[in-house]
Amino acid sequence: MIIAQKLKQSNIAEYLLYMWQVEDIIRANHLDIDQLEQNYLSRFQLDEPARSDLREWYENLIEMMRSEGVTERGHLQINKNILILLTDVHAQLLRSSKHPFYSAAYYKALPFIVELRQRSQTQEKSELENCFDAMYGLMMLRLQGKPVSEDTLKAMDHISKFLGMLAEYYKKDKAGEVEY
Repeated sequence: MIIAQKLKQSNIAEYLLYMWQVEDIIRANHLDIDQLEQNYLSRFQLDEPARSDLREWYENLIEMMRSEGVTERGHLQINKNILILLTDVHAQLLRSSKHPFYSAAYYKALPFIVELRQRSQTQEKSELENCFDAMYGLMMLRLQGKPVSEDTLKAMDHISKFLGMLAEYYKKDKAGEVEY
């Protein structure tokens, strides 16, 4: 909750990846708040009011996951909404001639995005969701200590730079600092 709040303000791309990880942590604990408390939340050194707030935040996420039918896979609507907002900023940036560095980053990443989309089992995902899926997959491989090929690292470097730039533009857009 605390990390999510900070990331949402500082880097929306990292926030989204973090929230996907939270969804998976909840799933790994079978959407059971007591199991989640025992296996995960108890690790945080928090005073009682903060611990209570954290537990309530996770309880709310669990309820949302149940009500939205994403207990086994998929993402919460609040996370889908972030992707929609990022997609809107992305489209506006590409339509504008005022942001050539953004367009250049996108077009450098595009061949890798196309390859991701071809490998994807679900073609209805947006380019951005494919990018986030790939970043999340890389994060999981690294957490598991699994090897990652040089080609994959090269592709992910381009995608990461592109998403990082999009996150910065999103932040500036929210502050009213971007002209399209």
